[in-house]
Amino acid sequence: MTEVSPVHTQADNPASPVKAKAIISFEGVTKRFGKTIAVDNVTLQVQEGEFFALLGPSGCGKTTLLRMLAGFEAPSEGRILIDGKDIAALPPNKRPVNMVFQSYAVFPHMKVSDNVAYGLKMDGVAGDEIKTRVEEALDLVKLDGYGARMPDQLSGGQRQRVALARALVKRPRVLLLDEPLSALDAKLRDQMRSELTSLQEKVGITFMMVTHDQDEALAIATRCAVMNRGVLTQVATPADLYEFPNSRFVADFVGSVNMFEGVLEKDEQNEAQVRCPELSAPVYLDHGVTGARGATVWVALRPEKIEMHKRTGEAPKMEDAPPGMNVVGGVIRDIVYLGSETNFEIELEGGRRVKTFRSNLTRYDQEDFTWDEPVWLAWHACSPAVLLS
Repeated sequence: MTEVSPVHTQADNPASPVKAKAIISFEGVTKRFGKTIAVDNVTLQVQEGEFFALLGPSGCGKTTLLRMLAGFEAPSEGRILIDGKDIAALPPNKRPVNMVFQSYAVFPHMKVSDNVAYGLKMDGVAGDEIKTRVEEALDLVKLDGYGARMPDQLSGGQRQRVALARALVKRPRVLLLDEPLSALDAKLRDQMRSELTSLQEKVGITFMMVTHDQDEALAIATRCAVMNRGVLTQVATPADLYEFPNSRFVADFVGSVNMFEGVLEKDEQNEAQVRCPELSAPVYLDHGVTGARGATVWVALRPEKIEMHKRTGEAPKMEDAPPGMNVVGGVIRDIVYLGSETNFEIELEGGRRVKTFRSNLTRYDQEDFTWDEPVWLAWHACSPAVLLS
């Protein structure tokens, strides 16, 4: 369970996808490898036309779930349905899905056009139709005119596009993407994220992607499912996943966060208060938490939601919190300049270190604060998430 504002629901979020028909259904799916449980009783639905991301650390079971959908692994228990039909008896080449692998798996001895056409030839599609569909697929991924080239004449991003074209040319109901951008450099990853989103909107088919990159999932997906040790921990839109995590694991895994253990001292409909030993001031919230008074809770505070002020006089007062709350003093111990923003590490009075980010709005912002400078940290009453587990 997690605290959320009583008035907040996913339906209130304009970014939430419209409810559509479920194209993929996992029903109580478990996968065991000997005594190891890789996927543990997962029930999940993916809607038609979604760009859905399976997110989690290495070994969490996300790739195993994708491989079971593709037909490369069989569930130990449960069912997997596509369009309402159990696909257990269908071999991989008969399922209405196609997969793009992390390593691209482009045939090095074949021209680009032959790589893209390979699956259609195996299916016995007529030559004229193959030519037309290959040209359409290459145009979709912005590789028109590249059909005669060999893979070693292409960049990493272009080889990834060839792999996408080869998957899309068969017109699958679902396109599966296994860490599709992990082999690309940072700048090319950003470019391909945008291109993948545009491509999915253009072709209109369901994309299901596996990634351990939180930024990638938040930037691309319409919904994300976070997995941990084979268990599905939360399914939500990227915004809800980041702003309203349902556990310490999700809050810590998705983005950067400062986490403080504390005691719930007050919990009413329109306000709550938490006392954290590592903070010299109480944490005040402008909404209820739905927890038992005196319960142990965890306050999750994102670095970008913490304001930093010069410590030249009295502590600043936050207009949405009572005096003396949501403000603590500290000293800057580390500064990392990243161009668009600067990251600060602040040591609080008790020794705890807190991270905060500050955007560089002008070319001189980075000169405002320096090492070992005393500062005030402050945050709004709506900023923290209070987690019960």
